[in-house]
Amino acid sequence: MKLPTIFEQRRLPSPAVAPQALAWDGKRGVLWMGSRDLRRVYAIDPTEWKVSEDIEAPGIPWAAVATNGSFQFTIGEDPDDDRYIRPFIPKTGFSASERIACPEFTGSYLSYDGVSLYLSQWYKHRILKIDKEGKIKRVIDVGAEICGHTFVDGVIYVLRGTEKPTEDWRIARLDPKEKTPEVKDLANVPFASRSLTFDGRLFWSNHRAANEIIAFSLP
Repeated sequence: MKLPTIFEQRRLPSPAVAPQALAWDGKRGVLWMGSRDLRRVYAIDPTEWKVSEDIEAPGIPWAAVATNGSFQFTIGEDPDDDRYIRPFIPKTGFSASERIACPEFTGSYLSYDGVSLYLSQWYKHRILKIDKEGKIKRVIDVGAEICGHTFVDGVIYVLRGTEKPTEDWRIARLDPKEKTPEVKDLANVPFASRSLTFDGRLFWSNHRAANEIIAFSLP
């Protein structure tokens, strides 16, 4: 069955090149974006589309998620881009000492169910539920490469597909309450998406190659 395509609602210029990490800050009503190339994170007012904070990251900010007033970022650290999860507090910045290693030092996108973090591994096609020490508590097979995921009403929405030879992505849904979650594709995503977050009304993702940030809804 042919899938419908997402409904694009807004396409906006990124305030910095290579927008990569993206998380909705419901407490402050802003988007947090991390630039892969500049290694900085930005708070963006979605109404005025202006930057209100600009902070240096301790590595490459690959992904981010809001967690009860603060944030967790997946950071790639030199020299080998080993992946760690670091806490981040607006107006304060990144913790200088706190970090947990991602399993096998790999992982990218993050989501949060209100209690636990979920970390995806792109090439292993899976989402991992991890504890506060980074230990794996559960493995969810998604069946394709993963370029973003977020929780909405207890359900995980995930961007899955293939990067090469041509970027081909879909947004799908799965229920983590199921013992073996069924992953159901909902719509095609017609751009090379990176990261996924939800503001209570619209989904947001980055079109990194075009230096744009896009808000969309589902068919």
